[in-house]
Amino acid sequence: MSALRIRSFLPIIIILAAVVVLIALVAMKKPPEKKPHEDKAFLVDVQAVQMQNLDFEVKSQGTVIPRIKTILSAQVSGKIVKVSPEFIEGGMFKQGDVLVQLEQSDFITDVKAAEAELARAQALLEEEQARGKVAEEDWRTVKNLTPTELGLRKPQLAQEKASVRAAEANLERARRNLERTSIKAPFDGLVASKNADLGQFITTGSQLGLIYATDVAEVRLPLSDNDMAYLDIPAQSSQGGLPDVTLTANVAGKLNQWKGSIVRSEGIVDEQSRVIYVVARVDDPYARESSTTHLPLKFGRFVQASITGVQASNIVTVPRHVLRIDGSVLLMTPKRELEIREVNVQRTDKHFAYISSGLAEGENIIVSAVPHPVNGMKLRLADDKPQHPASADKEQEEQN
Repeated sequence: MSALRIRSFLPIIIILAAVVVLIALVAMKKPPEKKPHEDKAFLVDVQAVQMQNLDFEVKSQGTVIPRIKTILSAQVSGKIVKVSPEFIEGGMFKQGDVLVQLEQSDFITDVKAAEAELARAQALLEEEQARGKVAEEDWRTVKNLTPTELGLRKPQLAQEKASVRAAEANLERARRNLERTSIKAPFDGLVASKNADLGQFITTGSQLGLIYATDVAEVRLPLSDNDMAYLDIPAQSSQGGLPDVTLTANVAGKLNQWKGSIVRSEGIVDEQSRVIYVVARVDDPYARESSTTHLPLKFGRFVQASITGVQASNIVTVPRHVLRIDGSVLLMTPKRELEIREVNVQRTDKHFAYISSGLAEGENIIVSAVPHPVNGMKLRLADDKPQHPASADKEQEEQN
């Protein structure tokens, strides 16, 4: 009976033992270490304000084109008997080079015929001059009569002089046509396209090919009215002070640059895009006359342009995202507090904002994002040491 009673109390005994053990463990546990509360200020990145004088830059882009494009044409008819090795697509030539030679036989014959006609006219003129002298001598033997123009053969003399001049003109034309059988390059350039070849018969006005001058390359650059406000472009290219321009392009995996200048504005606003085109010029783009070797700026290449604009003083340059929509920026005061300040912005571009007033040298402008900025908001920098409330109070008392 006692064993049965013990078995009935066994669960209660086990529970009581567990409670005793739990109480003992709780009593042995050390209380958690109390850490002082830290007042976490908002972490920001700042940039010191620096005033500087700078030349504004205006960005644009365009395609390189030749200043002169010419369709090479024939002024006389004939068969092509010779073609210059340079008269191929991409071929380079110098001014005066014979690009296409036509057959000359008929034109040489025309020159000989014109020379013979001139000689005949000159002989007739000399004969008529002799007849005039004889007529004048005959009239002198007659005392009381005034000689007439016809009697002195002056009309006949004038006719023969006119015949000589006509013969001279025919000879000049024949020689000129003979010279035109050699179709020469009017300038230093390259062949863009070729439409005629050896053995082909061409007529007057036939288009033999398209050639480009290589002395100067031009780039038409579209600009907005806002861009034009920061450029000083003269109305005529003869005026001084042309803005410099740097053209850049990625060629064969490398970034290359070419220097040039803005020479004129086209002076017309495009009706569709509402932009104004200015023209940049680069001399000797294919480096044919330059003593230094540089990569050719080939026609048809698309380039980025950076134009040097007007100069401004005491400008603060900040990243574009720092400027808020309402035209203000965020500053960190010496007390590590946030200040919202309105500034005057002279210009913005894709990457930067240029502030002309509202900031002082040495102030710290916040360049990191602050979700909900409020004046007086506590701030900290990454290299600031955390402060406990007690030490902060003590520091404040020492400052007081």
